[in-house]
Amino acid sequence: MPSPWTFLIALHAIAAGYALIFGAVNLLRRNKGTTAHKILGRIWAVSMYIVVFTSFGIRTIDGGFNWLHALSVLTFCTLTLGLWSVRRGNIRAHQRFMTGSYFGLVGAFIGVVAVPARRLPQMAVHDVGGLVLWVAALALTAGLTVAGLAQLRRKAPHSGSHAQSPAPAGNSRRSL
Repeated sequence: MPSPWTFLIALHAIAAGYALIFGAVNLLRRNKGTTAHKILGRIWAVSMYIVVFTSFGIRTIDGGFNWLHALSVLTFCTLTLGLWSVRRGNIRAHQRFMTGSYFGLVGAFIGVVAVPARRLPQMAVHDVGGLVLWVAALALTAGLTVAGLAQLRRKAPHSGSHAQSPAPAGNSRRSL
């Protein structure tokens, strides 16, 4: 059985849960470049950086590092390059770096849950209620965040003119 939960491990798990959810939502959204996409992307990026930085405080049983720590270094680089790319206007590179970062996170998650001795599989066996509560809290708060962003979009003031402002770069919406 793994060592007990610590604040660092709990923070890491919570941030990883949010990164999985918000990353999926942003990748599946049709409209990129919108305010909602940017806000969700910022939440996702902060969550990812928390996952990366907290991972270095979580060591193996013998106090060392493993393949997940190497993935954290790679993720730090791809995440940073993805943010740098969008700031430079290179949307294609931004999409590739962010998509790669997200799928690296998914791969790490699969690697974590595939090892029966790790915390999440152990919770599934020994503390199903705690696991369900953790997943429900993540899903509920993430869902409320996404719903809140949808409400902001609906309540955005519309200008009185009928002139269309140009769509942001990378946005595929067309005015009708």
